[in-house]
Amino acid sequence: MAFQPVKFYQTGTFTVGNRLLDPGERSVQANMQRTNSLNSGHRACQGCGEALGARYAIDAAMNATGNQLIAANATGCLEVFSTPYPETSWQIPWIHSLFGNTAAVATGIAAALKVKGRHDVRVIAQGGDGGTTDIGFGCLSGLFERNDDVLFICYDNEAYMNTGVQRSSATPPAARTATTAPVGSEPGNVFGQGKNLPLIAMAHEIPYVATATVAELRDLEAKVRRAMEIRGARYLHILVPCPLGWGHEANDTIRIARLAKETGLFPVFEAERGTVVSVSRIRRRLPVEEYLRPQKRFAHLFGGTPRADILARLQQIADRNIRRFGLLEETD
Repeated sequence: MAFQPVKFYQTGTFTVGNRLLDPGERSVQANMQRTNSLNSGHRACQGCGEALGARYAIDAAMNATGNQLIAANATGCLEVFSTPYPETSWQIPWIHSLFGNTAAVATGIAAALKVKGRHDVRVIAQGGDGGTTDIGFGCLSGLFERNDDVLFICYDNEAYMNTGVQRSSATPPAARTATTAPVGSEPGNVFGQGKNLPLIAMAHEIPYVATATVAELRDLEAKVRRAMEIRGARYLHILVPCPLGWGHEANDTIRIARLAKETGLFPVFEAERGTVVSVSRIRRRLPVEEYLRPQKRFAHLFGGTPRADILARLQQIADRNIRRFGLLEETD
């Protein structure tokens, strides 16, 4: 990893007692000086992974830039629950763009700052998977191709949650959505479709690409900090479970995000100029069923006639990720 992991010796738990550490070793969220960039009062659902991801990422970016930050935000869940007119929960300069042009708006902001000689102010563009992998895909590719000095953050909840849980190109195979019914011989979202945006970003050979989950706070913060050390186009893809759309308990958001990584279905890594430079290895490898079973969007795979064939295909995807990125712990 890009940082020195802090080890905690509390048997049987992943709890991180940050305030027991020296101030310099604490996470941004455990620091009393955090900016609370996405403040209380927003209208996110209980257990919303996107609210956690945005707060973690933007607080970390503010910390890394000395609070010199401007954000452009696509239409979507994050924009809707954080800025119901005439209110806002944002404590930073924040601009709402259309659904598909966030990357272009952020590019304009960065260009204006360059002309003004304000090299100290950094720019972030952010949106969900719909505004990133689908509607905003062209503008995002343009940002990468021009190598504009913008960090684009995708909060991936794997569907269009704000408009009724419709399928996006980030929806995983076999998942039930409002537009992928769990019926027929291949229920849910079909296999073989969709886009892997982190790999597409890597194909542009931009300076920095990384993935993260809300279950690993220190890893996420370290990647934001690393991204803000670099000039040029950067891309951070954060998995943010959605209790409403995924059908899991609100208090299971962090557990579900951790299982996505531990099963290999969501590889966590960093890449520079198109080459993987570090991975977050799996601590304890688990079968994909451990991740899928708590989610109602996959309930049709575990009904009266369990779909072992589909589970096997999903396991193959996880196994391929593990091989491709070398996600298992190395043993001597």
